[in-house]
Amino acid sequence: MVDRLVNSEANTRRIAMVESCFGTSGQPLNVPGRVLVGEGVLTKMCRKKPKPRQFFLFNDILVYGNIVLNKKKYNKQHIIPLEEVQLSSIEDDGQFRNGWLIKTPTKSFAVYAATATEKGEWMAHINKCVTDLLRKSGKKAAEKHAAVWVPDGETQVCMHCKKTQFTLINRRHHCRKCGKVVCGPCSSKKVLLIHQSNKPLRVCLTCYDELSSAQTETGNETPINSSMKERNDSSGDDDSDDDTDDPSLQSPQSPTETMTFYEGGEASNGEASTMLDASASSAVETPAASDASTADATPNPTE
Repeated sequence: MVDRLVNSEANTRRIAMVESCFGTSGQPLNVPGRVLVGEGVLTKMCRKKPKPRQFFLFNDILVYGNIVLNKKKYNKQHIIPLEEVQLSSIEDDGQFRNGWLIKTPTKSFAVYAATATEKGEWMAHINKCVTDLLRKSGKKAAEKHAAVWVPDGETQVCMHCKKTQFTLINRRHHCRKCGKVVCGPCSSKKVLLIHQSNKPLRVCLTCYDELSSAQTETGNETPINSSMKERNDSSGDDDSDDDTDDPSLQSPQSPTETMTFYEGGEASNGEASTMLDASASSAVETPAASDASTADATPNPTE
């Protein structure tokens, strides 16, 4: 059970290892009551292409980051409160298999595991953590979630006007309301999406019109009729393909890739995850390397 790991030395050591791997680029993670439930490499669908990302599941947050050096160094740390998370399974489609959506009010995206077994374990553990967290806090699950962005490569023309072709001059933009890829003129409006940001965000003309007509009824989004200078949405995009990744990690993932869960069952490779308690004591070991049950991780599908 998670509760029995709260004050254990093994849990404290694992969290310290995660903090060490992120270094100064990450936030402190060792807070009272927090437990590292599991970890592993998942392929995250980014705006330009799928990319491997290291994920850490805690009993209250989900953390992921870019893999700079496999099992040793990560950057671009992202922390997602689990009380905001909702999962949705994705049907297999060609090379993209064993996937699901991670949806939150501020950001939603797709991830893929190496095998169906891993997908099942990840989803089961995340859902259990979310359920336990909401039950203990008495809070309700989030009802609104950010749209999943359509990857850049899925369309060569604007998904709104169906005419403008994307080039080096005609850049792609994403509507923050529906997630579609649109051209500049078709996304020249901003709207305040209070669940995503306290600043007005770019939306397509269709979503702007819908929000404008519904404004007086809901009062949740306030359309702002303002023109925007043409800019590249990827500037400041935390999923930029300019990220530095470990070259040894290639997509798609290897079907033999494994993850490790430290509570509530066994690792996906069938070896007990609690083996770490007896085998990992060196301060130089990393979270993944410190568990004798964890094999080298090399990602699956294609962020």
